[in-house]
Amino acid sequence: MQNTDSTRPVALVTGASRGIGQALALGFADAGYDIVVTDLPQTEAELRKTADLIGRRERKAHLFALDVSDRKQIDDVTQRALAAAGRIDVLINNAGVLKPSLLQDLDEKTWDTHFDVNVKGVLMMCQAVVPHMRERKTGRVINIASIAGRQGVATQGHYAATKSAVITLTRVLAQEVGMDGVTVNAICPGIILTEMGRNNLGSEAAVRHWEDVAALKRLGKPEDIVGPALFFASEQSAFVTGQALNVCGGIYFH
Repeated sequence: MQNTDSTRPVALVTGASRGIGQALALGFADAGYDIVVTDLPQTEAELRKTADLIGRRERKAHLFALDVSDRKQIDDVTQRALAAAGRIDVLINNAGVLKPSLLQDLDEKTWDTHFDVNVKGVLMMCQAVVPHMRERKTGRVINIASIAGRQGVATQGHYAATKSAVITLTRVLAQEVGMDGVTVNAICPGIILTEMGRNNLGSEAAVRHWEDVAALKRLGKPEDIVGPALFFASEQSAFVTGQALNVCGGIYFH
């Protein structure tokens, strides 16, 4: 069904069933956006909870199952989302995977899965959505990278490599689409206490260690990513593109 409120902006968030993705979907809904929420089919129950929370904010939620490593699914969902919402003003590429492994022990399938989701997924989502933005001469792309992509992290070399690639794709795409009014920026979260974040830290002792390392003496909440994302989506950042912003509480300073 076509969106009857053509003046309300629309954000598409991948990986929106929980964690940072859910926080971004709800944060943008609070800011007045209708939201297209996507995630893997097996997360449907959680994704519906996100959609319900958006509805309670009196914003429209358009829900689609999506594996971002599958181009056919991306093309199909993009067309269905445009038909349902009428437009996509902001694309937030948040979907990602992390399965820690020492590089010496890393198997080819794990390497390929990380690049298929974390890098190829970002590229293909941009290829599907950005032409619509260029046609309208306006749009915002926000890629969720990681400070791991800045410096590398032991047991996360493959993940860090994907996030470094996302930062580079952000810089290049910004140069290729800026003339059409589209900005492309990345956010590099530090340690965010999502389910994934806690699993990777492994213990409360590790949490306390990184809290002590951080200049702000705490680790992140998913909601800490919302403000920077809203800035990149807003007119206040209209002259900012191709940038990667660390949001890490002062763990990393480059």
